[in-house]
Amino acid sequence: MMSDQLQAKKPNAIDVHVGSRIRLQRALKGMSQTTLAEGLGITFQQVQKYEKGTNRVGSSRLLAIANILGVPVAWFFEDGPVSPPTPLGMGPGSGREITEFLNSAEGLSLNRAFAAIEDDKVRRKVVDLVKTLAREASA
Repeated sequence: MMSDQLQAKKPNAIDVHVGSRIRLQRALKGMSQTTLAEGLGITFQQVQKYEKGTNRVGSSRLLAIANILGVPVAWFFEDGPVSPPTPLGMGPGSGREITEFLNSAEGLSLNRAFAAIEDDKVRRKVVDLVKTLAREASA
């Protein structure tokens, strides 16, 4: 009985994943927990609990979050613990490194700066530069 109670307190892996994706998209948008909470009509503490996976997000609430953050609902489940392979043949967890990077201060900063570059040619040159630097670092 005691182990059942402990098991019930542990967040579900899918809830944790969905919460981390909410946090990621909110951060990418430069939105505070308070702003998201106000848009949903809830407290920022409730948003914190969703983002940690402590509280499950109901389907109607997840739809509202998706609308506020400007992503489809399915985006929150991508690369999740039980997601099917993507059309590109990438299996579950293959995007974990990307999610971790985008959740870092450097990743978030780099993503925002890169998205602000309007010229396609300049963006391609930045990508080429980063690839060159990565090759030199691994050599």
